[in-house]
Amino acid sequence: MTNISANLQAVNARISAAARAAGRTPESVRLLAVSKTWPAAAVREAAACGQRAFGENYLQESLPKIAELADLDLEWHFIGPLQSNKTRAVAERFDWAHAICREKIATRLSDQRPAGMPPLRVCLQVNVSGEAAKSGVAPEQVPALARAVAVLPGLELRGLMAIPEASDDTALLRRRYALLRELLARLNGEGMALDTLSMGMSHDLEAAIAEGATIVRIGTAIFGTRLKEGAP
Repeated sequence: MTNISANLQAVNARISAAARAAGRTPESVRLLAVSKTWPAAAVREAAACGQRAFGENYLQESLPKIAELADLDLEWHFIGPLQSNKTRAVAERFDWAHAICREKIATRLSDQRPAGMPPLRVCLQVNVSGEAAKSGVAPEQVPALARAVAVLPGLELRGLMAIPEASDDTALLRRRYALLRELLARLNGEGMALDTLSMGMSHDLEAAIAEGATIVRIGTAIFGTRLKEGAP
């Protein structure tokens, strides 16, 4: 049985150590617990340990989970790719969306964000490793997309997100993450005020934090091996 409390402590210790090694404060990095494929009970256990932000990939799975946990003051991040037929539910039920890579999707999210809610906080997903099968906008297309998204009234553009190719080559991963950091600096140099780099997972959070990650998305190291693959 997975010991979520002990795992959370271990992950937070890794984050703190990596931040200090990079000359940063531990508080400059937020932990996003990726709860996809895990039941509401596991999220509730993590929440009881003080974890507040949770990431979900699968809309069909996440909506009943969010409803079941409505008694808790949790922050929900949609971190999977978005199709047009799923934007309304994300706009209505989530606090963040991390994987925006098309202006059409961003516009739908903005239009469908309920008027009584604060703007949906979003990140643009960047394909930093040039993989043909991976979602994300090409690095050279980021400035134009960022300008288009930044003016949408229902959204608050916060920064950039990336999922580089899986690798044991720390130097390669750091180059990928450095590219994302440099893109964010370029956007801010053009007058934007972005503060978020969503990058780094269980196996490479140290490399991501060394290159400036402000949100690390951790699932396996907290909850264990996924219960199932290919969830709806």
